[in-house]
Amino acid sequence: MNQTIAYLERRRLGRYVARSLFLWLCFLPLALIVVVPVLYMISMAFTLEANQMKFPIEWIPNPPTLSNFQKIFVDPQLPIVRWFINSLLVATVGTAIIVFLSSLSGYAFARLEFPGKGFLFSLLIFSLMIPSAVTLIPAFLLLRDLKLLNTYHAIWWPAAASVTGIFLMRQHFFSIPGELEDAARVDGASRFRIYWQICLPLVRGAMVALFIFAFLGLWNDLFWPLIVLSERAALTLPVGLLVIQQGSYIQRGLAFAGAFIASMPVLIFYAIFQRKIIAGIVTAGLAGR
Repeated sequence: MNQTIAYLERRRLGRYVARSLFLWLCFLPLALIVVVPVLYMISMAFTLEANQMKFPIEWIPNPPTLSNFQKIFVDPQLPIVRWFINSLLVATVGTAIIVFLSSLSGYAFARLEFPGKGFLFSLLIFSLMIPSAVTLIPAFLLLRDLKLLNTYHAIWWPAAASVTGIFLMRQHFFSIPGELEDAARVDGASRFRIYWQICLPLVRGAMVALFIFAFLGLWNDLFWPLIVLSERAALTLPVGLLVIQQGSYIQRGLAFAGAFIASMPVLIFYAIFQRKIIAGIVTAGLAGR
């Protein structure tokens, strides 16, 4: 009996080791594809401009230098700190707007009854199939007529119309038992209080997922801010990185230093909240009906 149990344990251990080895062999090359460019960027950010094109690559700079960062922070034509603050403002406020409006809309489509609800929701889902290039010019002309160009409102409000966020929140609000709302209405709670104090805490996982996707999307967005922002002091960090690579600033060291400054907050964000990010993604995939 003991020999049989020992044999089964060894067999189970062998399967576990084989499966782990297989996963390592599969995912290690993928990890290298992601990690190697990041390591190269970090290395070049601390490398002298004269050594940028050396071959073979010096992964450990010799000598290491902070001159690239000093040039960026000292040059008045490259307000990197201002661009960083602008990006933080755009991403933070925009994410708050997206999460709030998406949760409100998702709650209305999931828990309220009103004429044309099915048609409106079908129209929203259909809009996901429209390429963004088709709506680019109409959105730009609308913002121009509203005199919102070169302001952050031109970034926030188009992003606030997040059909993906509405769909995600609607699916999760569907999973809440109706008895909770009935009990709250019996106690005299208003519709907004039911949404805010009862339903919203129950979909916290979906809100975390939406917050992560929205924040990273706004932080990394280059195309739309490049179109609607024109003043250099109002640029976001991804757009500012283009300025570093134009005119007299075509220097690899400055470009890599700017990329380092732009990517470090995201990498730190991933490192600190990696479990929340994974849980949020899993929650997003386990939406209600």
